[in-house]
Amino acid sequence: MGSEALHAAKVYRHLLKSVKKHIGQADYKQHFRDFIVEEFHKNREMSDPSSIQSKLKLARDYTFLLNSVHHQKELLFSYNIAVDRSEEVKRVLGKSAASVGLQLPEVYQS
Repeated sequence: MGSEALHAAKVYRHLLKSVKKHIGQADYKQHFRDFIVEEFHKNREMSDPSSIQSKLKLARDYTFLLNSVHHQKELLFSYNIAVDRSEEVKRVLGKSAASVGLQLPEVYQS
């Protein structure tokens, strides 16, 4: 097995692993995996090296995209971006003002 074949197998494994992890394995999502398997088997028989390299680059880029989108989603959830934090900010401001003996102006009070 040549180095190109090993490289293609590595890209194939990484892509399937990312699809399995981030898209899922449910029956209605099986078409993602089936398409990848079909494309890699079809391209195995191609003889044009530049075409194969461009498709491998596309597969690497898609793997990177899947992993990056998942990572960004995890970061957004860890920062609680989806949660309205205005009540928490009002509470913290009220505690800070009270700790020095002040009250919040009426603008900040509900």
